[in-house]
Amino acid sequence: MKLTIAKGELLKGLSRIQAIVEKRNSMPILANVLMEAEGDTDSGSLRLSATDLEVGIRGSHPASIEQDGGLTVMAKKLYEIVRELPDEDIRLESTHNAYLDIRCERSHFTLAGTSAEEYPTLPSFSPERTVRFEAAMLSAMVERTMYAASLDETRYNLNGVYLEVLKDTGKLRMVATDGHRLAMVDREVGMDLEGLASGVIIPRKGLAELKRLLDEDDSAEIELAFEGNSGLAKRGDLTLVMRLIEGEFPNYQQVVPKEIGHQLTLPTDRLVQALRRVVLLSSERSRAVKFELSSGRLEVSSNNPDLGDASDELDVDFDGETITIGFNARYLLDALGSLHAKEVKIGLHNDLSPVQLVPANDDETLAVVMPMRL
Repeated sequence: MKLTIAKGELLKGLSRIQAIVEKRNSMPILANVLMEAEGDTDSGSLRLSATDLEVGIRGSHPASIEQDGGLTVMAKKLYEIVRELPDEDIRLESTHNAYLDIRCERSHFTLAGTSAEEYPTLPSFSPERTVRFEAAMLSAMVERTMYAASLDETRYNLNGVYLEVLKDTGKLRMVATDGHRLAMVDREVGMDLEGLASGVIIPRKGLAELKRLLDEDDSAEIELAFEGNSGLAKRGDLTLVMRLIEGEFPNYQQVVPKEIGHQLTLPTDRLVQALRRVVLLSSERSRAVKFELSSGRLEVSSNNPDLGDASDELDVDFDGETITIGFNARYLLDALGSLHAKEVKIGLHNDLSPVQLVPANDDETLAVVMPMRL
């Protein structure tokens, strides 16, 4: 392998894979990036691939190729080296003993590597049909749901976001829940979703990498496909493959409140400020805060026998019997932060009901937080 590549191209490709490469020592080679050069001096490319056996990414970058070939080297160390090199073209050459020779202006490195044949192959996935989505829309859907996915590895079927196509409306829906809270978003995508597999659970790590691709500056559209237990996202020469979570997602409709007795509209920033102030004196473990809704006001408070008390009041349009209910402040703040709305509609029914949060300008986005005992 012998080639010349622009520093910016190589750095962009290496930065994409840093979160994927495996840092544990169970399979040391998973900490490496697979580099494969093919083509010629005018129309060649350097392909960079990485996988942790659950998520994999493969991207091609224009390069002037003098000799085809490949090898693997430690991804993190190569990224650190390239990041510190001058902003000039970089010459890469593999040696007979699987070292990578790196030259840029007067800088020179040799980095130990391994043969390309030793690297695990990325899943081969060629779906019959992909569906093209607007990147910004899909990114917003992921952001508004992923925070609610469970971190408890024993509840593996909740460790991701459930994606389905609604039969009655043809809309795309994403849902996540950890049993204490739920996030759900519906979107009209303006195209036929018949070829997209419905009812799949995308793992958190796969979603995080997908969002990274969606948020890149040159990302306008992305193609998605699901088949069996695999998912694929494709944009130009860049391909992300992931292993889907196998299992049955719970009936999330049971969590969505069927009855909303009272609805308030509040400035999101003002509610967030109140929660951040009050949570300072809440229990470190439970982060419990109390909502007390009475005529014309909402009092948010906390109590910690070891520290003291805190409260903050907000003016609200409410005229009814007093409702007192407790919540985990962190769950409320996560939900409010993901909504990106100036105003939020808060739905409550009684002292035991979950709270429902909906952006004032988007009825197709929903967050639900279960109450807790105080």
